[in-house]
Amino acid sequence: MKKLIGSKGFYKMVLAICIPIVIQNGFTNLASLLDNIMIGQLGTLSMSGVSITNQLLQVFNVTIFGAMSGPGIFMAQFYGKKNKEGVENCFRIKLMIGLIITILAIFLFYTFGNQLISLYLNDNPSDSLKTLNYGMDYLKIMLIGLIPFVITQVYSSSLRETGNTVLPMIASIIAVIVNFCINYILIFGRFGFPQLGVTGAAIGTVVSRVAEMSINIIGGSRNLYLKDAIKMKKVPFDTTKEMLKRGLPLLCNEILWSISIALISQSYSTRGIIAVAAINITTTVTNFFMIVCYAMGNSISIVVGQQLGAGEIEKAKDYDLKMLFMNFVMCLAIGIVLFNVSSLIPQIYNTSLEVKALASQLLKIAACMLPIISIYYSSYFTMRAGGKTFLTFLFDSGYTFVFTFMSALLLTRLTSLPILTIYLLVQCVDIPKATLGLVLVRKGIWVHNIVSENMIYFL
Repeated sequence: MKKLIGSKGFYKMVLAICIPIVIQNGFTNLASLLDNIMIGQLGTLSMSGVSITNQLLQVFNVTIFGAMSGPGIFMAQFYGKKNKEGVENCFRIKLMIGLIITILAIFLFYTFGNQLISLYLNDNPSDSLKTLNYGMDYLKIMLIGLIPFVITQVYSSSLRETGNTVLPMIASIIAVIVNFCINYILIFGRFGFPQLGVTGAAIGTVVSRVAEMSINIIGGSRNLYLKDAIKMKKVPFDTTKEMLKRGLPLLCNEILWSISIALISQSYSTRGIIAVAAINITTTVTNFFMIVCYAMGNSISIVVGQQLGAGEIEKAKDYDLKMLFMNFVMCLAIGIVLFNVSSLIPQIYNTSLEVKALASQLLKIAACMLPIISIYYSSYFTMRAGGKTFLTFLFDSGYTFVFTFMSALLLTRLTSLPILTIYLLVQCVDIPKATLGLVLVRKGIWVHNIVSENMIYFL
């Protein structure tokens, strides 16, 4: 048990990194939750149209996170070695990859958005058409916000990896405030402005993203390691090759994982618009309650990556185990809270009693899964910090697609089970994944100082 408990200094160090990320993620997810609640006041069809669109956009969002991950592994370790040139090259690669993905995404969503949203619509034609129109109205505006979103991710991830977790947090807080104010005004038509509904929600999100991007750019221009990174100097070919070699599995991982999640949601949607609406409430609320889990995962990646980069192998292993246990305990406590408030939260939404009742039951299941999720999430970031990207790919998205998605697909297509039972069974599929993650972490196969091994490429 002693191995799992850290010193006072250890917890101060971890919390100094984790708390700003928690606050940043908290406000980001709070924005999504408030969006969801305000749009939920417009009715089930509006909420469902927006939730389907956001599910599709999540594929893009997670892909960008994956694109940042490969260079981010190197950046954290380069920062640990105080190598400024290495950090700058990582930043430039992040920006180039991010912009390429964004241009492709805008083209695909603009061209095939209608068809993609329609995949989730399985109710009567009239309701399906209305839901589709709501989704498309929202999507067309949201496409404008993809470029500021990716630039924000480049800067905020780089700032965190170079020791500045506070400024991205401040930027997120301001963005949430801007988003909430504009949403309130434009969704409901306050202070003389027209009532724009879902279009108003999209405008609020886009404006808030521009504000967040601007703050992060200003912060980056004042960061010792990043202020010259925007100068688009040629990145050595060997540098790019090595980062792509490590980063491509992570990028593929995030793409496949997000597609798998979208396909799981599509499978659930075969049970009708009530299932779509209830799953939307469950996912949005659960994401908010999981901010600590996400933040601890990111903290593991940063802390362990920096220790590996500095050559402190034993310290990296010790810190990792303690942070994994810390994440588990906190998520257990949060899960208990969510379980006890699961009946109250859906009442906020202006939707049917059937949707509220189903969402309450789904939230109870999600609450019980939080400690399990914390284990495999911590394991994922541990392996990622050590540069074991192909193993990370197999562990995360490979497992999700082969086991989790296929379970959802088979249960929804081949059985007449109710959505509640299907959701429970699909969630339970992740229990072996958490067990596997724990075994891999304990074996220490993730221990890997990639910048020392590949330093020749960056000199």
